[in-house]
Amino acid sequence: MTYTLDDICKKLQHKNYKITPQRQEILKTLLNNVGKHLSAEEVYNIVKEENLEIGLATVYRTLELLSDIDVLQKLNFDDGKTRYEFNDNEIHHHHHLICLNCSKVSEFEDDLLDTLEANILEKCNFKVVDHKVKFYGYCKDCNKS
Repeated sequence: MTYTLDDICKKLQHKNYKITPQRQEILKTLLNNVGKHLSAEEVYNIVKEENLEIGLATVYRTLELLSDIDVLQKLNFDDGKTRYEFNDNEIHHHHHLICLNCSKVSEFEDDLLDTLEANILEKCNFKVVDHKVKFYGYCKDCNKS
């Protein structure tokens, strides 16, 4: 599912949450940076450029709210920050490639674990419904040096 500002606002309204100007700015920032895995501080810095009347606590609360209603998914890349991406339940798993030098995060779409999940189901009668895999190494730019 690809989210639009209107989709998310409707979901918030359906759950009886207000659509404040600050929330709209945060949502616009997230929608304009899909695939970047932003932290709350990064969202704040982007929104702050446009809206001087927003606080970091508002950004944190909004990101938590969006996570609670399953619009966003929290990610931990072991860098001391919680990062966020849109929760897309229609797409099977994707994995993250994390550069140890520049901290760039890329997504890897191929799911190579389907066979393993099938084996787990067959051998252990355990149905895997989710998994998270992070690969650490060096991106193509850092690999050159």
